[in-house]
Amino acid sequence: MSGRIVSQNGAHLTYGFVGLGLMGGSLAKAIRANILGGSGATGRILACDANAASLRQAEADGIAAAGFPPERADAMLAQCDVVFVCLYPHATLEFITAHRHSFKPESVVTDISGVKTALLEGLGGSIRDDVDFISGHPMAGSEKEGYAHAAGTIFSNRNYILMPRPENTPEHLAFFRNLVTAIGFTRIIETDAHTHDRKIAFTSQLCHVIASALVDSAEDTSITAFGGGSFEDLTRIALINAPLWTELFTANRTELLAHMTAFCQSLEKFRRCIEDADEERLHALLESVRVKRTDMSRIDMKDRS
Repeated sequence: MSGRIVSQNGAHLTYGFVGLGLMGGSLAKAIRANILGGSGATGRILACDANAASLRQAEADGIAAAGFPPERADAMLAQCDVVFVCLYPHATLEFITAHRHSFKPESVVTDISGVKTALLEGLGGSIRDDVDFISGHPMAGSEKEGYAHAAGTIFSNRNYILMPRPENTPEHLAFFRNLVTAIGFTRIIETDAHTHDRKIAFTSQLCHVIASALVDSAEDTSITAFGGGSFEDLTRIALINAPLWTELFTANRTELLAHMTAFCQSLEKFRRCIEDADEERLHALLESVRVKRTDMSRIDMKDRS
């Protein structure tokens, strides 16, 4: 693969988005503002989505130059130098497999799926030799849904995880790193699919399970009148996109269940201390947690510097 697109200014490329919901819309807006917003930029954004209203709004906003319904996806893909597939995990696999012959030769294709092992194993030989598929996961989002709530600013100071494959060209990987940095991400982590799924099961999926379980356990809906911020902070993400997170939880269930088991064991330690009124042990446990969380913050700041 020649790496043709990296010989061009990113502001002169055509970017395609398959799925123009919250994430697809936010990425498109970020690229419009940070890559295609300068003087002399000739690049454009094309979008494909089943929601015709979202496509019309993206065109009216000046984000997308043209919108395509799903049945015309092939016509869009043939024009795109860079394609973001912003669909649920199963739909991502199905779309790339079904449209593998329609991607523009020498284009870069990426996904934003929250589960990687099953996706990459499922794609197998579906990726053409003349298309560079770089699997990625932008670690940003919102409890809201749809293009109407998309905002390019949600990526500021966030992490972007990449799963490079041996087939990826160094030039395209460098291009993609520069691209995500330009739209606001301040740290890029490169890892393998299995490590991604294990870590994300803890930092994202387990957190959504805990928030959902906390809301589920509430004695009544008026309990929020007694809130002081803690409940609100802990449960914001319980305003959940049920179809998406059902798929994420079950697709990554082996890793998620392992973390749920460890969490339940830790919760049981706290329960026993409180039940036994063992203040000494409870105090020591809370202090150890404080130290561990402080270390996490210190490492995070060091990695970002």
